[in-house]
Amino acid sequence: MNAIDRVVRGRVVLADQIVEDGFVAIANGKVAQIGCGKGPAAASVENYRDCLVLPGAIDGQVHSRSQKDQEDFIWSTRSAAAGGVTTIVDMPYDDGELICTSERLARKARGAAQQARVDFALYATLHPCSDAREVQELVDAGACAFKFSTFGTHPERFPRIPPQQLYRFFSAIAPTGLAAGVHNENDEIVRASIAAVEASGLTDYRAHGRSRPPISETLAMAEVYEIGLATGCPAHVVHCSLGRGYELCAAYQKQGAHASIEACIHYLVLDEESDVARLGGFAKINPPIRSRAEVESIWRHLAGGDVTIVSTDHVSWSRDRKSDPNMLNNASGVPGLEALYPLLLKGLEERDLPFTHAAKLLARNPARHFRLFEKGALDVGSDADITVMKRAPYTYEAAASGHNVVDWSPYDGIVLPWRVEATYLRGEQVFDGREVLADPGTGRFTTPASGLAPRQAALGAAA
Repeated sequence: MNAIDRVVRGRVVLADQIVEDGFVAIANGKVAQIGCGKGPAAASVENYRDCLVLPGAIDGQVHSRSQKDQEDFIWSTRSAAAGGVTTIVDMPYDDGELICTSERLARKARGAAQQARVDFALYATLHPCSDAREVQELVDAGACAFKFSTFGTHPERFPRIPPQQLYRFFSAIAPTGLAAGVHNENDEIVRASIAAVEASGLTDYRAHGRSRPPISETLAMAEVYEIGLATGCPAHVVHCSLGRGYELCAAYQKQGAHASIEACIHYLVLDEESDVARLGGFAKINPPIRSRAEVESIWRHLAGGDVTIVSTDHVSWSRDRKSDPNMLNNASGVPGLEALYPLLLKGLEERDLPFTHAAKLLARNPARHFRLFEKGALDVGSDADITVMKRAPYTYEAAASGHNVVDWSPYDGIVLPWRVEATYLRGEQVFDGREVLADPGTGRFTTPASGLAPRQAALGAAA
């Protein structure tokens, strides 16, 4: 047996249980043993007593390069380390370059590896005019999933893929076993609704929600899941703001579809009546933040096992891109990497739900979804990616830590009962509760393993 390099002690939170007075023993960057009590002898013992020892989070939706010369991996992975996120999955819609060829994906991976402080995986996409021949080359280059949109944000950077082309793409991806994730808004309904809002003269916070009504989201979801069912491709909705959407996913799962669904943390925390009304463009997100009733509906689905993974959809727009008094003129998206784990634990605690949900939704399920089988679980043989959370209430302010490229967050002012005490990446400490210790280049490009485990149709269930 390998000599133990480090033992991390505390309340060990697994996907199915909490080990009181537990420990995680680490050897050569891997989990070597999990148990309760003192644990084996080790070169280093970190005793966190009553703190939660959780698997490092995998954030399945990050946009590090949406704004050129703004964030990049140098900052996104710094925020991640400070937030207990040990792997980010970055989206393919970079400002200036659509990641739709193996050469572009490889170039992005090389650049990110020079900057990253935590590990990273990469989504790929296909150009709207593609015949899908690039799919296998992108898989060979290390893509962990494919991303598309049913709404056209930009014809080149973030294009709409019409249903007949989406069917072609899903058919080509299906044999690889990777998932096709889709931004779920019906293009025609959104464009008609935007025109109606503009014609009405409405420009305040209400304009955004009315320009993207609930039917635009659920109609797009039905399209995505139907195409997935017809092609056998794992179909993933990358964000859902409506309880009805989780019902749709569960229904398709019952029909045997490889359907999955993602709840971004903002849909579990923010609501239109109070937060969007207060924050305006700084709370503009697509799909929109909905009512408090929808927030609680999503929480009920989370408790019932209908949510596959939780993510941030993190993007750090500069203030000038979020502060236009006309709501529709602002960029969509918010930062969240530093606050993801604390926000989810707060919500679970307030609803008397077990913290095991966090281990499933932020770690185990994302690892399975993206086929990153060495990540996401405190299992023997897995990478020793660990997040330690301490009960120490504080008021969140994004500018206070110095670990975020922007000085704003929609979560500013929220009292969080749990704070990140430490983050470990492959057994090495990368955050000590105050400072990010990892240098750029510490993080590695993490790619899917093939043939190691079957894809499950309903990762969000009790599996």
